[in-house]
Amino acid sequence: MRHNEGGMSREKRLEAYDLMRCKARLYCNVSFDEENYKNTHSVTKRIGVTLFMRTGPRSFKNDTAVIGIFERECAKVDGCRLMVAYSNNLTFCDQVKVMSLTDILVSPHGAQLTNMFLMNRNSSVMEFFPKGWLKLAGVGQFVYHWIASWSGMRHKGAWRDPDGDTCLYGEDDRRCMSMYKHGKIGHNETYFAEWTRNVIDEVKTRKIEEAKMATPSSNGCSCI
Repeated sequence: MRHNEGGMSREKRLEAYDLMRCKARLYCNVSFDEENYKNTHSVTKRIGVTLFMRTGPRSFKNDTAVIGIFERECAKVDGCRLMVAYSNNLTFCDQVKVMSLTDILVSPHGAQLTNMFLMNRNSSVMEFFPKGWLKLAGVGQFVYHWIASWSGMRHKGAWRDPDGDTCLYGEDDRRCMSMYKHGKIGHNETYFAEWTRNVIDEVKTRKIEEAKMATPSSNGCSCI
């Protein structure tokens, strides 16, 4: 899939993701909450932040600490709501519903990020990596940057853990990737908090501007 999309124009690619988003929401009977879009106040204040967690490889070393950081930053913004979900115990429709309520998706690198296209267009993504990936993982590590661009999302960067196990072969040896691939991810409270504040502020500003222009983010449901 990541290769075969190359021949599509950006406009057609966005239309394709809009259609998939729409059909998934229809299938799962997800409310589009159109009444809220008619109320400028609720549009500008409603910000959904979802921590989409993993277990095992590429999970956070300390889920409680990471959740606490995002809880504190979200609590500072009126209308911000934090959800914590684990990708391994949700049905398809559970995932569609969670994503439909998400403006900011926070998640480690992994297949669960593919579901970002189920969010409304212009939603934001924050991605996290274990040690060693930048040097050794190859171009495939950027696949969620690409999917964000293809589906109309905003990839707001990635945090790469500088700490982790030491490889016996030397940090730059490609054989080390077999160890780093399944590494766990630490946290940096100061960096995470500032990053989160910046992304939330940007989303809040965008929602206000969209409300002024009466053009809320597309929910991709022109098919109904």
